[in-house]
Amino acid sequence: MDNKLFDSELKVMGVLWREGDVTAKHISDVLGQETGWNINTTYTIIKRCIKKGAVKRLEPNFLCHALVAREEVQEAETNALLNKLFDGAADQLFASLLGRKTLSSGEIARLKELVAKLEGK
Repeated sequence: MDNKLFDSELKVMGVLWREGDVTAKHISDVLGQETGWNINTTYTIIKRCIKKGAVKRLEPNFLCHALVAREEVQEAETNALLNKLFDGAADQLFASLLGRKTLSSGEIARLKELVAKLEGK
């Protein structure tokens, strides 16, 4: 993929990640309901995703296929956030996140499991 995906492009990708290969018309219908976008707006954003190498257009019927996985984009966005706001320090990011939210006992248990797995590597 050539460039960072913007919020509007991530909405298109979200439909593809949730539903798999679908037509541009279907993406337009879904995003029309979710965001109020018209078909021209959606098609313009799909074309930007194609140009960036995030989506491949297949025929017939302008079928769209995601070329990047959600996890790949999540990793890139997380790294960008870490570098931009926390000088690459993951512990500072977690401290910031955890300091603003009360966690349930289940969430705390999952975090402990994650830390234990990371320590075991």
